[in-house]
Amino acid sequence: MSPETTTTFVLNTTFVRPDGFYIHGFYALQHSNYYFIFLGVLYVATLIGNILIMSIIWFAQSLHTPKYFGVFSLALVDLSYSTTLIPKSLDVFLFGNRIVEYNSCIAQIFFVDYFAAMESYTLLVLAYDRLIAICFPLRCNTINSNTKMILVIILSWTIPFTVVFPMAYYVTRLSYCKSTIVNSYFCDNGPVFKITCSDYSVNWFLASFCVVALYFVPLALIMLSYLCILVALLRIANTDGRIKAFKTCTTHLTLVAIFYVPFLVTNLIAWINVNVDTDTRILNTSLSATIPPLLNPIIYTLKTDEIMQQIKKYIRNQKIWHS
Repeated sequence: MSPETTTTFVLNTTFVRPDGFYIHGFYALQHSNYYFIFLGVLYVATLIGNILIMSIIWFAQSLHTPKYFGVFSLALVDLSYSTTLIPKSLDVFLFGNRIVEYNSCIAQIFFVDYFAAMESYTLLVLAYDRLIAICFPLRCNTINSNTKMILVIILSWTIPFTVVFPMAYYVTRLSYCKSTIVNSYFCDNGPVFKITCSDYSVNWFLASFCVVALYFVPLALIMLSYLCILVALLRIANTDGRIKAFKTCTTHLTLVAIFYVPFLVTNLIAWINVNVDTDTRILNTSLSATIPPLLNPIIYTLKTDEIMQQIKKYIRNQKIWHS
């Protein structure tokens, strides 16, 4: 099934821009509607968790620090990432609107990749915060003030934009004279440019550059920052102090593992052109895109004393108010 196409002529060659793309989704998974209902439940939980974290940080003056500005940014990115992905997938597969209009498809390609890259860079920002706090404990408030942290966060939003925008733009330079069936559960950059009848070598290069610049580079810098942190921890003579300092990093390390491990495995498989069953790839990519935004606020709530204290304080105030 293919949507109608609009044909224009550019430089004596036929350029075909479709009215839309048909999102195929699963091929063999039985009762796949239930899976998307499951993703919808995860999305609601993601909304609640991240809005809760953002509200706590927004209203608690004691949390207006560089570290929690970074956490607020991560929650905002998680919220945005899930919102660009899951609601449209529910519309496509639960309500049968499988043809996605061309401009909407290009927009989804941009925003999904942009917010995923922003999550990668936000994790790098949080690693930077831990590096300053542990390696320069006496000067951390001057090196990484609130104003400087806001500037770092703005930079972490800007870099992904400059890389992702050209990648999405070059999809609009492709002609679709044959299939417009996308073998994914959303308008995914790779599956969209691979069905073109044009040469997509530029798109392949930009996608590869995106993976390196937006995921491998931040991950390498995060690993480098923790190497510096490890050296600083080994210089602490007191074992209890060493353990206490390391505990402040465990939450962030957990988030790094949850995000990067499945994401990099998925993209490495695509990058080296290994043929993977479409249903397996959809399950892998959908879960790796939806689970981290759900778990991030839960992990920060359970493993961060300052946030737990604010929640307990709110509960106590509510009990006093109603007594």
